[in-house]
Order: sequence, then C-alpha cells, then structure tokens
Amino acid sequence: MSCIGNVIWLIFGGFLSGLGYIVGGLLTCLTIIGIPFGVQAMKLGVATMAPFGLEVQTTPESGGCLQTGFNVGWAIFFGWEIALSHVIHGLILAITIIGIPFAMQHFKLAPLALFPFGKELR
Repeated sequence: MSCIGNVIWLIFGGFLSGLGYIVGGLLTCLTIIGIPFGVQAMKLGVATMAPFGLEVQTTPESGGCLQTGFNVGWAIFFGWEIALSHVIHGLILAITIIGIPFAMQHFKLAPLALFPFGKELR
C-alpha cells in the first residue's frame, strides 16, 4: 500500500512540493548562516517526496540549546507557514474518504515542518 500511496502522492503534488522544499533549501544554503536551515529544508523535501510507510522519529543526538534555538528560529521565519499549509491541505483532503490517507500524511508532516531540527522520517 505504501508504494502505491507514494506513487499517487508524487503524481498529485508531492513531487512539486518536495522540489519546492529542495530548491528553497539550496537557495537558503547560499548564505553561511542559512546552511543549517537549508539542510533541514532539503530533508523535508526528501521526506515530502515519499511520506507513506515512514514515521517521524527523534534523532539520538537531539537536544541542546543550539538545536532549540534553531527550531525556534525556523518556526518563526519558515515553519509556521509550512505547517499551516500542511494542516490546511490535510483538512481539505479529509473531506472525502479517498483523501483521508493523504490527509494523514499531511498531518504527519506538519510537526516535522514546524520543528525539523532533531527529527526525521524513517
């Protein structure tokens, strides 16, 4: 099921969404200060390409004030808009029975988009 879900996800917007994350991450990496944020954006792009069959997990090296500061900065500047778009798309998709599995993937990606440092999809 996860293979079919990922193929349908890619065809109906997942590829463009993931590509947007990756291009945004590459542009953010043009500045030295933006490199950690760009890496997280590219990680989100790869996760957005194929979310079915993956779970959000905390990385073993998570924690620390630097990571917390990066998460707060990300949430203020980028994350809340991305997370809000995932929630809105999830609510729209949850209207139909066929869209519920895709809505669940959006709801899974929303917390990762809000605080990406220290988390990944595995």
